Amino acid sequence: MTAPGKLSVAVVCSSNMNRSMEAHNFLAKKGFNVRSYGTGERVKLPGIAFDKPNVYEFGTSYEEIYRDLEAKDKEFYTQNGLLHMLDRNRRIKKCPERFQETKEQFDIIITVEERVYDLVVMHMESMESVDNRPVHVLNVDVVDNAEDALMGAFLITDMLNLLAKSNDIDNDIDEMIQEFEERRNRVILHSVLFY
Repeated sequence: MTAPGKLSVAVVCSSNMNRSMEAHNFLAKKGFNVRSYGTGERVKLPGIAFDKPNVYEFGTSYEEIYRDLEAKDKEFYTQNGLLHMLDRNRRIKKCPERFQETKEQFDIIITVEERVYDLVVMHMESMESVDNRPVHVLNVDVVDNAEDALMGAFLITDMLNLLAKSNDIDNDIDEMIQEFEERRNRVILHSVLFY
């Protein structure tokens, strides 16, 4: 059995704001060695108008984004939950990070939507091989809102707790995913890639 902290885990969404950060927060509290990322070109958050999102570069601190939205319309961004989300995020890490820019290696990478999964797989396949170390990329679909992000964090933690029970993830993972899919009535995408 692998201790949760022994597995190196990355959780990836589009902007490293909501779904990946909720899971990051939850998994860290459960003792997992976890990092979180986004795959987008930039960090996008809803704006006052649907067609005018707030856009930031990856690396802009959660603190700066919080202050920017607070200055634009504190009441609006408090009501829609963005300031609360950013407050949580700035307690977890400094800023949103882009997956395609990390040199870190993981045992398991979990994405929260198929488009993000495709981007992660495409990026991993385009990299030069370093040491042929396997990484399991899994997708658990999570709707991008506060309530579903919390439920998604529970699901992801449940799945990782299951995988942490294995002494040989590479050998056991297909069976464990099938068990998880049946128990949770979910479809999990899975690829094995190499660093």
